[in-house]
Amino acid sequence: MNARQPQPEMPLKDQEDRYLASTHEVFNQPPALENYNLFEQDIALQEAALREGAGKAAEDLKAFGALAGAAETIDLGFRANANKPVFNTHDRYGHRIDEVDFHPAYHELMRIAFDNGLHSSPWSHPGQGAHVARAAKYYMHSQVEAAHCCPVTMTFAAIPSIRKQPELAADWEARILADSYDPRNRPDSQKSSVTIGMAMTEKQGGSDVRANSTRAYPIGTGGPGQAYELVGHKWFVSAPMCDAFLVLAQTQGGLSCFLMPRWRPDGTKNPWQVQRLKNKMGNVANASSEAELRGALAWMVGEEGRGVPTIIEMVAMTRFDCMIGSSAGMRQAIAQASHHCRHRSAFGARLVDQPLMQNVLADLALESEAALAYTMRIARALDNQDKEHERLLARLATPVGKYWICKRTPNHAYEAMECIGGSGVMEDCIMPRLFRESPVNAIWEGSGNVQCLDTLRALQKEPDTLDAFFKETAEAKGADRRFDQFLAQLQHDFADISDFQYRARNLVDRMALALQGSLLLRHSDAAVADAFCASRLQSNGGMNYGNLPSGTDPASIIKRATPVVG
Repeated sequence: MNARQPQPEMPLKDQEDRYLASTHEVFNQPPALENYNLFEQDIALQEAALREGAGKAAEDLKAFGALAGAAETIDLGFRANANKPVFNTHDRYGHRIDEVDFHPAYHELMRIAFDNGLHSSPWSHPGQGAHVARAAKYYMHSQVEAAHCCPVTMTFAAIPSIRKQPELAADWEARILADSYDPRNRPDSQKSSVTIGMAMTEKQGGSDVRANSTRAYPIGTGGPGQAYELVGHKWFVSAPMCDAFLVLAQTQGGLSCFLMPRWRPDGTKNPWQVQRLKNKMGNVANASSEAELRGALAWMVGEEGRGVPTIIEMVAMTRFDCMIGSSAGMRQAIAQASHHCRHRSAFGARLVDQPLMQNVLADLALESEAALAYTMRIARALDNQDKEHERLLARLATPVGKYWICKRTPNHAYEAMECIGGSGVMEDCIMPRLFRESPVNAIWEGSGNVQCLDTLRALQKEPDTLDAFFKETAEAKGADRRFDQFLAQLQHDFADISDFQYRARNLVDRMALALQGSLLLRHSDAAVADAFCASRLQSNGGMNYGNLPSGTDPASIIKRATPVVG
């Protein structure tokens, strides 16, 4: 064997060039938060799924958590948002098509959602833990990309309303619940799976849907299940490529609900026309549109003149999904921030070990876990609607939770972004997307004031809802003096609700905190429950994050919330 030949020395000039070309070494940077299991790395989620009745779904949730955390799946979210949907009014031959083109990444995210039953599972496989397991999956999937979840939610939420009209349910339900995704722009009669959208609001009314001007004209006898033609406009048509939409329109008997397909049964295009797509600051992977209805064929769902009570069945479920989505946004934000601070050092120590950063991170983690605990408790209530306490609790706690959780999300996203610093503002980081997405759920499906008014409506129509709410929160009495005092004051302030509408935000704020505190005291880690009571129920600090009082245990809270990757 020949001895290895000595290599000639590099000329001095080449050594100098190589030295000058290498300006620095990249270090003190966290690894990408990817290729991790969103279920296994989320202690609070694992505990909530088991506690609220979805223990049998643990293996399925682990598998889905691995899929959601895969680098390839995470990349789909970035690509779907980098390529906005494009609207085409006509084809190249001049035929009106009203077609929205999406990037393939969007369709792949939709396929994952529908293949895994995020639109169907509690309806097709009801039982203990069905809503809880579905909520856990939706919570993980929404962390990957939230915008495309809009049509997933609407398809899921449409079932209770459509079931109000049995003959329509017989035709549509099996295709709505099919665990597959068919994005083709063709008549629904040629598809084995369909998606459902919603078209409620109009320019002059917004949330006041009773001000709608769209008219419905009966083709024959009229009435529930019968065909009508709709003439008017819709200011928001969510996900215009859905196969059918629940729509509100005026009849002689008042505002009524209708199911309006994209195509007529004879295969011709139904004459409702998209005018343009909304140019949104966030939620960009999803298409929202304005439309005019020019005699669009639709079938009445439910009783004539009872459109709001009929479609409110759908709205209640979409509001629940807003809670899941906002909770998911918080979870991804604290995951990103705590992961960054676990790996990043500054001023001689890791960020996660520095007291002031610990205060901020722990406070963000508290908000995230409290939102999840509240949301998953409502999921259990939805699984047990045959029990009066659960029905009453869901009726009141859903608008309260939708108001509070969604409203807390924007500032949470910003604070998490600030933990990361300058690189958290860059578009190759998920944080700008989380921030832009953060106000959406607070505004859609009824803004904050609408949720507070709905809370008042529930109290007026079913006073027993308040008894159920306080019975639920009182389950934690005796566990913490601060909680007991907070709950007693809240109950006292409900003795007179004559000016509830004026005080509604204050009361609903405290209702949300009371239920969150109760759930954390009963079920969470002791450090989490103690810090929540100290900072939310009894605190002299400010309202910004990072105001945990002395004596709390931020290190334990942060450790519980931090995904361990790299």
